[in-house]
Amino acid sequence: MIKGSRSRRLSLFSLALAGTSFGHAAAQTSPATANVASAKAAAIPDSQRITLRWGERIPLQDGVTLNATLYRPKGQTAPLPCLLTLTPYTAQNYHSTAVYFAANGFPFLVVDVRGRGGSGGELRLFEQEADDSAEVVEWLASQPYCNGKVAMWGGSYQGYNQWAAASRKPPHLATIIPAASPFMGVDVPGRSNIRTTAILPMAIYIAGRTLQGEIVTDGALWAGLLRDRFVAGMPFATLNSAVGDPTHLSPHLGIWAQHPAIDAYWDAQVPTKEQFAAITIPTLSLTGLFDNLQLGAIEYFKRHKLYSSPDAPDRDYLVIGPWDHAGTRTPRPQVGGMAIAPAGVLDLQKLNLDWYRWTLGDGERPAFLQKKIAYYVTGAEAWRYADDLAEIRVETRSYRLGATVNPDRLSAPGTLAVGGSARALPGGADHYVYDPADVSLADLESRTDPTSLIDDRLIRARDGKQLVYQTAPFERETVVSGFIKLSLWIAIDQPDTDFQASIHEVKADGSTVLLAADQKRARFRYSNRRSVLIQTDKPLRYEFDQFPFVARAIAEGSRLRMVIGPINSIYSEKNYNSGGDIGRETFADSRPVIVRIVHDAAHPSTLVVPIGRPFR
Repeated sequence: MIKGSRSRRLSLFSLALAGTSFGHAAAQTSPATANVASAKAAAIPDSQRITLRWGERIPLQDGVTLNATLYRPKGQTAPLPCLLTLTPYTAQNYHSTAVYFAANGFPFLVVDVRGRGGSGGELRLFEQEADDSAEVVEWLASQPYCNGKVAMWGGSYQGYNQWAAASRKPPHLATIIPAASPFMGVDVPGRSNIRTTAILPMAIYIAGRTLQGEIVTDGALWAGLLRDRFVAGMPFATLNSAVGDPTHLSPHLGIWAQHPAIDAYWDAQVPTKEQFAAITIPTLSLTGLFDNLQLGAIEYFKRHKLYSSPDAPDRDYLVIGPWDHAGTRTPRPQVGGMAIAPAGVLDLQKLNLDWYRWTLGDGERPAFLQKKIAYYVTGAEAWRYADDLAEIRVETRSYRLGATVNPDRLSAPGTLAVGGSARALPGGADHYVYDPADVSLADLESRTDPTSLIDDRLIRARDGKQLVYQTAPFERETVVSGFIKLSLWIAIDQPDTDFQASIHEVKADGSTVLLAADQKRARFRYSNRRSVLIQTDKPLRYEFDQFPFVARAIAEGSRLRMVIGPINSIYSEKNYNSGGDIGRETFADSRPVIVRIVHDAAHPSTLVVPIGRPFR
């Protein structure tokens, strides 16, 4: 989802597609003729090497007609494998991508999903895509310019569509490359059933038939609107009122509000165990270390491997790069204010092209895919490879929480120690107070880039309102790679509240890098499907097990810092701690909560960090 609705992360799904033109392939008869042919091809723009058919009409079985734009290699005389993407963001947004693939020998069909652009019908986000996408695959396979092999392409919503289509097992679907794919209940419409205000600009972006790109990409506008609502204590259920009441154009928010916990509605939007098992085509999943839909993208990969028959061919690949959401299509040399080395700015269009040539034709497996999983380690600025996610860590390191004074200040943090003391403070546990009526940091947050990995001003400004724990300085460079886990014994004196835990590298010079964060709503302590209000002030165990995948070489002399506090943000649904209907709560329902974290022998609050192979 959008993180903060800033222009760097424009919508729930990708709003920017790769428009880069790459080198052209040329037939080779000898080095001399190859050079001449290559030079000749390079002199012709890709857009002049394709033919365009605008306004292609695709009839569906229920009578709805979809609109598409078709790109074909100029001079195509024989049927070829075809590529397909279906999008709610209108076909013209994918012009550069379609031109690239068509110029390199693959007809490319870009389709407006029903209810969007030139397509008929009514848009029902996610609900419609499995059947529609599978039907379009078969329609495309029957066209005279297609040889019967259809592949799909795209990221975010377009990545979701690929898994949705594959779940219906259309006979002519040959391969998919889903990037940054949202998984319902994992990262949509929010993590751990905590909704994000980003769903509003996302809904506005695709309301009606056109795109509201200029409105949605005005990060300052949204930050201001959301700040004002936050300060006024407006209930989440009236989020639409920030821009009037566009319910008639974007009914999705109302539908989603009827399902605040994971239930059959969300389950229906993802493949079942049996459907995952039936997907036998090769898949190449792409996501990023800083992709806000990373958890969902990896969940598809994990479930497909889990449910596949042991006899089925293992043709699933996963690439986790140093990218944010948009970077899973167009990597950039800087993410969240952090520089990325050239090795991380991968030519993803070329990787996609090589994959299609391998799986649809007689090309070789892309050389980059040395093993089933490729992941990038920041800090070391290098790619690593594994055949299974479990191989990425060679050990786990358990850090027990400790403190001698209440660690609510950055200047006097608690400790994270391997085999260290787990005793609680004399007279009680570590604690902070969260008052939902406190809006003192709203203005600062509205002026802070929420996508930044290196700006810790908000953490510093929350001094005294959160708990902080740190390791000792690392004696040598240490690779943290895999999924962090956190087990906390927490006591609260109200029926409900929200927590967030974030993990940072603190360098020797005091600068920081955000590695990962997870969040939890107390009423969903047992499960995101089961709401149980807290009825005791005794400590209960909470498992934070939805941290995203991390791959970072922690420098010698750096520390790990863990910050635990409330979710009190202009970009998130606010929990007023009363135990009522959170979507409708206001300041009138506000209850301050005392949050105590216990870490004694009977309550071993522990941070578990995955450690990878050292580089040296």
